[in-house]
Amino acid sequence: MSGYDAIVDRYRGVTGEAPEGLWYAPGRVNLIGEHTDYNDGFVLPFALERKAVVAAGRRVDGRLRLLSLELDEDVDLALSDLAPGQEGWSAYLAGVVWALREAGHDVGGATLVLTSDVPLGAGLSSSAAIECAVVAAYCDLYGLDIAPIDRAKLARVAENAYVGAPTGLLDQAASTLCQAEAGLFLDCRSLETEVVPLPMAEQGYEMLVLDTKTPHSHVDGEYGTRRATCEEAARLLGVPALRDVTDLDAALARLDDETMRRRVRHVVTEDERVLRALEVGRSGDLAGLAPLLTASHASMRDDYEITVPTVDLAVETALSAGALGARMTGGGFGGCIIALTHAGEADGIGRAIARSFAEAGYATPEWFTAVPAQGAGRLA
Repeated sequence: MSGYDAIVDRYRGVTGEAPEGLWYAPGRVNLIGEHTDYNDGFVLPFALERKAVVAAGRRVDGRLRLLSLELDEDVDLALSDLAPGQEGWSAYLAGVVWALREAGHDVGGATLVLTSDVPLGAGLSSSAAIECAVVAAYCDLYGLDIAPIDRAKLARVAENAYVGAPTGLLDQAASTLCQAEAGLFLDCRSLETEVVPLPMAEQGYEMLVLDTKTPHSHVDGEYGTRRATCEEAARLLGVPALRDVTDLDAALARLDDETMRRRVRHVVTEDERVLRALEVGRSGDLAGLAPLLTASHASMRDDYEITVPTVDLAVETALSAGALGARMTGGGFGGCIIALTHAGEADGIGRAIARSFAEAGYATPEWFTAVPAQGAGRLA
């Protein structure tokens, strides 16, 4: 349990005994495929080394006690009182227990002590990391034999129905299913997956992840509005979802609303970029990812209109400072960018962006080099 002594000690402090184990789930970077998941399309994320970790143990009193190490908060709930609409960080943990019980799993209470180094509001899926760590813990604590993709679905139910964020399956699938040194291609309709090798270090590349320090939230209206627009466009075009549009020009000609046309164009072309990225991964030449990343950002900026000035400046600066390709990652309206760079150049590009931000009067960004990591599991 080295490295997580603080949550073990906190658990001992509130229960008088050691936890039954430690479970984790990582945050994720979406390499490409933004706002395609809820359109039955394709995504290609990879998991981060940064993760949420819970120290957990069962209770027999029908209660759920939730503690956050970083926030120094303690929430005590009766299982019978769990209901959608709960607010705050604890909803992401309680929602998983609610979702398990709603699905018919005979699970009881627990004490869960949470710590996480996934940045909040940065588009790196801090919420899914928490949810998937709790799913992993509960499956082991209560002997539940739930397939990995179904674990991701349960975590999504917690986010959608309990927390109230209308996200697709991308985040939870990535946090649960990803493998080290690889991305995860996911068909969001069939739920078929393919492991996509990403040997960045071997090929002389790095992936910069830079947090613009512009917080975003999936619960706000912009995300839901775009999802509703896509659903209405699919209805008008007579297709189950926008992933079924096979002739983009013909589809756009049938739509009168210019905003709707832009939204459709982004989703359809983004799906095409994900499929091309999959072929790049299969071919083993990761340089081919660079133009796809940059084109994806332009589409999110101009057609889906989900970028903000800080994010656009970060991408522009990354490219001018030598990045091979760059894009916003995550739901939009803030958060992080990613940039594919030559090995040894990521940090310098991060510093160049920090200088641009200082000149523009923006907050100082934070950045790190991402290494594709393993999905959710047990630490100890």
